[in-house]
Amino acid sequence: MQFMAVRDLRSRSAEAWGKLERERELIITSNGKPIAIMTAVSEENLEEALTVMRRLQAILAVEALQKKSAEKGLDKLPAREISEEIRAARRARAK
Repeated sequence: MQFMAVRDLRSRSAEAWGKLERERELIITSNGKPIAIMTAVSEENLEEALTVMRRLQAILAVEALQKKSAEKGLDKLPAREISEEIRAARRARAK
């Protein structure tokens, strides 16, 4: 796994493209912290790569919601209370 700082990406972009071609992925950092992942794609796999990335983002969002629910103890709500919450949300949305 290769890392490159944002400032180096700007000033040494040819090096970044070379690393990306060799390694197939490149982690971009800012102040030493990862902020982005660059991944090599082709015309043939662009749509598939986007689909996979979007699915991953959705999975990570769901996991974050589940973690917050567990921290608040909401993962232990009985089915009846969950149904009541859903009905209340639907009524509020219908107004």
